[in-house]
Amino acid sequence: MQRRNFLSTSLLGAAALALPIPEAHAQRPETGSEIINAGVGGNNTADLLKRMQKDCLDHKPALTVLMCGTNDMNSVKYIPLPEYRKNMSDIITAIKATRSKVILMTILPYIEEYLFTRHPQAHYGAEGPGGRRAAVNNTIRELAKQHKTSILELGHIFEKVGNIGKGKNCLLTNEANSNKTDGVHPTADGYRLIGVTVYDFIKYNRLPTSKIVCFGDSITNGGGGTEGISYPANLKRLLS
Repeated sequence: MQRRNFLSTSLLGAAALALPIPEAHAQRPETGSEIINAGVGGNNTADLLKRMQKDCLDHKPALTVLMCGTNDMNSVKYIPLPEYRKNMSDIITAIKATRSKVILMTILPYIEEYLFTRHPQAHYGAEGPGGRRAAVNNTIRELAKQHKTSILELGHIFEKVGNIGKGKNCLLTNEANSNKTDGVHPTADGYRLIGVTVYDFIKYNRLPTSKIVCFGDSITNGGGGTEGISYPANLKRLLS
């Protein structure tokens, strides 16, 4: 797959919407893209498997954007890595069987201090949150190779330009920018960055846009629907 530098800080904030499209796509008009926000808060891969038929496959998407793993590794709904791998593989196999193209996205970083206010540190075992996240993202990369899908290194992008920490300009919600000890979910600017990055990845790699299902957990949901601040909502605006 051709690679492109998605790490420019010009992607941040409202200026992100001015991101140039590669010349090969600049003159191509959109033709009725439909975006479906199929993110549900608190979901892990076991949950996605249970609702996959109704919330993804029945829509017959031309493209599915899949990101899941944050709850599998972080929450009380923890799923061991071998089971996570199998669940994700089963989801990808089922989606590809409908002839939908698939984009896998690596999971975002998080603010560890806030995680430990919700879960005991022992919950994360010897590897800790960082080790668990690294293992999940490596698994996602391996699955992309195994299933020959596209992969968008979203986690790496947030590591480089997300200002992850307790400052006001962090692209994850924290006390300084949202009065919340969250540290997992993006801010409005963070969701805008995801939307722009997904849009640019789709256009650059000439992936289909007629019907796109964004399938995942609360980071996909982003408040629900395609009219608010979620990344599917931003993607819809960019494709309209």
